[in-house]
Amino acid sequence: MKDIRIVFMGTPSFAVPILEEVIKKYNVVMVVSQPDREKDRKGNIIYSPCKQLALDNNIEVFQPIKIKDEYQKILDIKPDIIITAAYGQIIPSIILDYPKYGCINVHGSLLPKLRGGAPVHHAIINGDKVAGVTIMYMDKKMDSGDIISQASTDIGEDTTLDELYSRLSYMGRDLLIDTLPSIFNGTNKRIKQNEEEVTYGLNITKEEEKINFNNSINDIHNRIRGLSSIPGAYAILNGKRMKIYKSIKTNILSNDKAGVIVKIDSDGIYVTTNDYIIRLMDIKLEGKKRCLVKDFINGIKKEDYIGEVFE
Repeated sequence: MKDIRIVFMGTPSFAVPILEEVIKKYNVVMVVSQPDREKDRKGNIIYSPCKQLALDNNIEVFQPIKIKDEYQKILDIKPDIIITAAYGQIIPSIILDYPKYGCINVHGSLLPKLRGGAPVHHAIINGDKVAGVTIMYMDKKMDSGDIISQASTDIGEDTTLDELYSRLSYMGRDLLIDTLPSIFNGTNKRIKQNEEEVTYGLNITKEEEKINFNNSINDIHNRIRGLSSIPGAYAILNGKRMKIYKSIKTNILSNDKAGVIVKIDSDGIYVTTNDYIIRLMDIKLEGKKRCLVKDFINGIKKEDYIGEVFE
């Protein structure tokens, strides 16, 4: 299969195990990644994880600002198939129509559920019990192409975004490698998506990052773990933003208005919701480093926080 020319399009860490395995087994002639944007504290540009992996393997990297306007370089390399995984831009039809074996995508949900750029976040925030990955053909509409193959996994009550993101990445890798031979020999399935079952998992907005303690303990717990650790759920305390990365549900009934700190100890910050008290375990107060609450309380007077209310 080394004679098949593959262009891989991906950007974040989700795509790295997938790209790594494709490089091992096939001929990746180009990696397309989002333009460099992040910088470290010294102002040095930080390459995307996929770009770095490509450079480490002496593979050409292409980073168009807008791929709909800068696609010719991809066509010139004459790919037989294009594989995408969390690339980050809509692929124009002129690219989709070019490869002999089509353009396929590794998507982090069980389509047609959770089309969009943040399906893993939303699966946890929604309280879903099952997540998965889909290998699909790409078409003009977002994540709407025919399904080739799928694999699923259970979501535990305390599963975090980081845990599920990593698990689905490796599941996507294995499913893709298992599926590619059938694509190349023309025996793969093509299942139309049921449009009546479509839901969306669009990119997280700033508004969705904020915790509302007037909600149920389940909703709050799901939001915290569904945004942990990037971008991180937050609430406002005394005018300062506190990011919260881990929580534990209790069966202690709330007997006060929502958002009140009723207790602080080495086991957490106990806060009222609209039904039960939730325990906050892992936090980052604005201007401070991220830490566990058992470390946070070493530098504070606990009595100063009792009775304070999260906005």
